[in-house]
Amino acid sequence: MNFCFTFDLFKFNKTQTLKTTAMSTQEFGNMITSHSSFLRQLAMKLTRDMEESEDLIQDTFFKAIKNKDKYQDGTNIKGWLYTIMRNTFINNYRRKKNQNTFVDETENNFFINSREADKDSATDSTVDQEYLMRQINSIEKTYVDTFMMHYNGYKYEEIAEILDIPLGTVKSRIFLARKKMMAKLADYRY
Repeated sequence: MNFCFTFDLFKFNKTQTLKTTAMSTQEFGNMITSHSSFLRQLAMKLTRDMEESEDLIQDTFFKAIKNKDKYQDGTNIKGWLYTIMRNTFINNYRRKKNQNTFVDETENNFFINSREADKDSATDSTVDQEYLMRQINSIEKTYVDTFMMHYNGYKYEEIAEILDIPLGTVKSRIFLARKKMMAKLADYRY
């Protein structure tokens, strides 16, 4: 039994071309600017600042025109512009978040770190080690021993094996030892 299929429906002449409407940049620009009120509302919702929203709209228009060749006829232009704007906003937000920029708007720069200048630095103050050790040694030995093992580099599992106690108990003792030390040394902190 032979099956023979013909694909006449799918044959087309080389002189025939798929009809696509190639827009000029001017036409494309007019099409995207017709959605500027939608983009303005969206930008204000995202940024909550007039200047930043204008910048976001400009970036969106720039990226849309730059990627005009990626736009396909029939695609929802509002959705396409929305996606560009949202991604641009997210990228800008991440970039600003990662920048650790401090702008000093005071007249004199001596206000920078002024709170820290009032404190005595640790190198200028004398540490009363006897007082510290008395406070630490006043905590129950089981907590201090477990904490000191962790402080000296032992892993939780190693401590549990050496002291022959469950892993959860090790973690609990270390946590409670820290908490008790902080309470005992609360008056010593600056």
